[in-house]
Amino acid sequence: MLEKPDAGDLLATARSLLLHALLPALPEALQFQARMIANAMGIAERASEAAAAPEIAPGLAAGIRAGLHDPGSATHAATAQALRALTRARCAVSAPRSLQAPQG
Repeated sequence: MLEKPDAGDLLATARSLLLHALLPALPEALQFQARMIANAMGIAERASEAAAAPEIAPGLAAGIRAGLHDPGSATHAATAQALRALTRARCAVSAPRSLQAPQG
């Protein structure tokens, strides 16, 4: 049985075709718009791959505001680690370059 490509695979294939086959054939006046479309397709591709990214538990924000996870609490380290993982997952979708090490 053949597996069907998922949404991320389809977006990656379409984006690659747009950038490598269609973009060079477009008039210069339309190339910027094609790059914007390719960028949006890349964001959608990463979003589909990150659909299983961790979400914040409903009461976590309230607990943070109430000081339940402040430094020194028994839950601080785990909470901070979970928030860092969530932030990285969201950046991987919307701004993957922000996760790269600084150059220079």
